[in-house]
Amino acid sequence: MAKEKGTRAPGGEKPGASQANPDVKIPDPVELARTMGHIAERSQKLVAEFLRRQSQKPGMGMAVPMNVGQAFFDMTARLMANPAQLVQAQLSLWQDYMALWQSTTRRMLGQPAQPVIAPAAEDRRFKDTAWDDSYVFDYIKQSYLLAARWMQGVVRNTEGLDDKTARKVDFYTRQFVDAIAPSNFAVTNPEVVRATLESGGENLVKGLQNLLGDLERGDGRLMIRMTDDTAFKVGTNIAVTPGKVVFQTPLMQLIQYAPTTPTVAKRPLLVIPPWINKFYILDLREKNSFIRWAVSQGHTVFVVSWVNPDEELSGKAFEDYMVEGPLAALDAIERQTGEKDCNVIGYCLGGTLLACTLAHLAATGREDRIASATFLTTMVDFTEAGELGVFIDEEQLAALEERMNEKGYLEGADMATTFNMLRANDLIWSFVVNNYLLGKDPFPFDLLYWNSDSTRMPAAMHSFYLRAMYQENRLATGDIELLGTRIDLTRIRTPSFLLSTREDHIAPWKSTFAATRLYRGPVRFVLAASGHIAGVVNPPAAGKYGYWTNEKKARTPEAWLEGARQHDGSWWPEWHRWASDFSGGQTQPRDPAAGPLKPIEDAPGSFVARRA
Repeated sequence: MAKEKGTRAPGGEKPGASQANPDVKIPDPVELARTMGHIAERSQKLVAEFLRRQSQKPGMGMAVPMNVGQAFFDMTARLMANPAQLVQAQLSLWQDYMALWQSTTRRMLGQPAQPVIAPAAEDRRFKDTAWDDSYVFDYIKQSYLLAARWMQGVVRNTEGLDDKTARKVDFYTRQFVDAIAPSNFAVTNPEVVRATLESGGENLVKGLQNLLGDLERGDGRLMIRMTDDTAFKVGTNIAVTPGKVVFQTPLMQLIQYAPTTPTVAKRPLLVIPPWINKFYILDLREKNSFIRWAVSQGHTVFVVSWVNPDEELSGKAFEDYMVEGPLAALDAIERQTGEKDCNVIGYCLGGTLLACTLAHLAATGREDRIASATFLTTMVDFTEAGELGVFIDEEQLAALEERMNEKGYLEGADMATTFNMLRANDLIWSFVVNNYLLGKDPFPFDLLYWNSDSTRMPAAMHSFYLRAMYQENRLATGDIELLGTRIDLTRIRTPSFLLSTREDHIAPWKSTFAATRLYRGPVRFVLAASGHIAGVVNPPAAGKYGYWTNEKKARTPEAWLEGARQHDGSWWPEWHRWASDFSGGQTQPRDPAAGPLKPIEDAPGSFVARRA
């Protein structure tokens, strides 16, 4: 931990830090009053409408407030049953605060003092130098960190709670702790204070305009802008790899991409993305497009582009996604290329569907339709489902189903809110500070544009997926039936490549590792650095992150990692070397416009353009 540097001014600042800035613009009070009055007039109606809508909503994202309240009631009851533990925790907090007072007093007197507590190295909320340079803001920061540690410690050490309740209380305690961080408030964030003084309050005026704009954009519901959404347009500067839509069903369009190499692998490559978001996460821009890169490696790439469903598709079930998705795609690819089998990639929920499809093909004697299977951050055993499991219990599912049945689908915004809550500091509060307190416009960022392009979930499919897999874990136990066949993952003998990411908050890698004990064919497991998206979308040219491999089998993920070898850079070339064994040789490039299937439209197609 850093020691004090230099001499302090009487107020605790570095010399000169408190001097007036001669370039500070003094705002015209009449103009400022007129602007604020105009905004107040707009905001009164919008905020009232926002509050009215929130009172009518039974939950936030997939959460149900009454269910959360019961979890905290259970925790409180357990705490009251052990008052000695609570007293000890409060004594410990008091001692920490006494130490903080002593440390701050020494700093006020110009003496060096070590911090009582410091933020984690990756915590970007306190990156502004004033959090350390000013003893006032340093005290605010440390006081918050002590309180946060105390609250979370009390919750985690409460005895007698069942596992689900304990996880729920821990999750929502962290949501509360993140929300009350001093960085989220204008008067306790030094960067905001400085911006307010330097701009004469214009940052707060602009921030309020941004807030009202987000309320208007959400029709009374707060929809925080994460990026400059005018900077991107699908098919213009994002998702622009050349290709054709060559086939479609009510649920998907099948895109075939134009070749760029003198010869191509004889066996085509089919990519099945999740339908929770849109496929172009794998085709953002030229520099980070996995699809474009795979084409450049000589693959004939086909990609499923799922529809953004409305009420007309509310009855579509999980098995409909199998029939009208991968099974229909395999048949269409055979007609287009003459090849009876494919190499197939499934990403996240698309990987779960791929596993179900493989088990179904095995049960019907058609497992040779898929020569190799690649699973990207895919869960098939939901025993340890990560933090998404917080939203999965009977009470919350029943309430969620009631909401979905009103329209026939789950709103895309609800899915987005749920995933954003898993990383609230990065995906919620950082934008509150940037957009509303600092009054800045969000930076153009392709990945966040994709993240904001949410999709709906058909009621029938989503209910089955959450109940049968997340809640009851029937996929791993072989108790699911689709298309009249028992889905038994242990019948899968297809060579498989499993890619997981070490910091995945959606599909925890230790959970995805469980598939290595279910599939009976040869399995290669690779662990990439970073998270669910950045760890997958990691092009070789970026030279970022890294990955781990282990040629030996292991019973547990911990044992696998202990014996693993670390490599620098992207996992993509590692996958390509593995996939080359299943290329089937080389053949002439395939023009998507010259095959038996008549092109419907240019890539990326019309399905992907439908906004939620």
